[in-house]
This record gives sequence, C-alpha cells and structure tokens, in this order.
Amino acid sequence: MRMLLPKLPRWAKPPLRRTRNIIKALSHYGKGRYCPVCGKSSRRFKPFGRVVREDAQCAHCGALERHRFVWLFFQKNTNIFDGKPKKILHVAPEPCFESIFKDRLGSNYLTADLFNPRAMIKMDICDIQYPDRSFDVIYCSHVLEHVLDDKRAMREFFRVLNSNGWAILNVPISSEKTFEDPSIVDPKERLKAFGQEDHVRHYGPDYVERLRDSGFTVETTKVADLASSDEAVRMGLTQASGEIYYCTK
Repeated sequence: MRMLLPKLPRWAKPPLRRTRNIIKALSHYGKGRYCPVCGKSSRRFKPFGRVVREDAQCAHCGALERHRFVWLFFQKNTNIFDGKPKKILHVAPEPCFESIFKDRLGSNYLTADLFNPRAMIKMDICDIQYPDRSFDVIYCSHVLEHVLDDKRAMREFFRVLNSNGWAILNVPISSEKTFEDPSIVDPKERLKAFGQEDHVRHYGPDYVERLRDSGFTVETTKVADLASSDEAVRMGLTQASGEIYYCTK
C-alpha cells in the first residue's frame, strides 16, 4: 500500500491512508496494552527502532515508551492541565502530543524547531529570541544530544523560564559518563561514536550536573516512582522510557 500511495491522485490518498491505519489498528486489537497518551488499548505495541524494540510503539497514536512515561508524569506530577493560563514552549514537538496539547492548552501553547516546518516558529535553542521569564513551562525531549553547545541551550532555557515555572529536559542516558568530541563531524563517524548520525554526544548520569551548573534545581523520576510493575507492563514502560528530569529555578 505504501508503494501505491505516490502513484495515486491526491484525492484518493486520504481514504487509502485511513484504510491503512484501520488495518494496522485491527491487527493490534486487544486489551493487553494501554496507551495513556491516546487512552486506547491494543493487543501489543508495535516494534520500533533502528535496533528493533518489540512492544514499543502505540498502534493508534505512535507514542513510544518515553512518551507514555512523560505523559503519565504530566498527569500525576504537574499542573499542566489544571486549566489555568500558562505560556508553554514545546521544542521539537512530538506528533503524538501536538494535537492534544493544542486542543487542551489553547493559544498559550507554542511549538518550536530549528528545522521542522510543522512547528509554529523556527527557533535555535542556543539563541532563544524571547525575553527573560517568557514561559511558565518548557518541554524539550531528546533534543540536546543533537546540539553542539548544549550548556548554552540549557542556560537559555533557564533564562526564558518564569521564576515559578518548570521545565522537563529529557535526554537518553547511554553511557556511564557523558562523552563528546566536537572534532567528530562526519555522519558515519558520529554513528560509530554516538550511535546516530546526528548525535554529538552520549549522556551519562552526570547530565544532572550539567543542568544544575546551568542554574536549575533538578528532580529525577523513574518509572517505578509512578507505576506499579503491573501498570508498567500494561503501559509498556520499560528501560527505554528513560528518566524524567524536572527542572525548576
């Protein structure tokens, strides 16, 4: 079906995509897994990843392990959905979150990305063109490992965060200690060194210290802090969910 789509007239593509999505959803029909992002159940989650992780991606909304975990955190540990006005910056918006945030958060919700044209504004997080204390909430996940000067980006997030606001700045932890080498610029060499062509470092647990050096107070949350073992299995919260880095001033 994917091979057929580019050859069809434009009017025929939407119904074919809908049919494809229905078929995919039916193939995962069941109650063994539950996605807290879209609120739908499935027999199992879909495989996902360069190194394929079984039981990883929601067949309905596309949420991965880390998305389901942070959504649980949003609901249980933050005020993001309390109905009170707050200016929210969402960097590199994930499709599984974007439409829900737009619907529930309204005009105070802003998406930003340096390259993605779907984002509301183009933004270099190392040089954020907003005044100090512009945002009540900042959410940026799995972005800083792509940024050469991540410490500058962290300082910029600290600068534009309101004094009583909060930020979630998540990254993958894939090393015992943070490793980076700015001299590695070739994509193939970055793939060897960092596991992905557009990554510029491996983060270790000392990532917390980088955030604190930028001025933040940091609290970390693990899956076991929010979900029982049975809940974690049902929602597919695994080691790939990572940790949540909740930052305040």
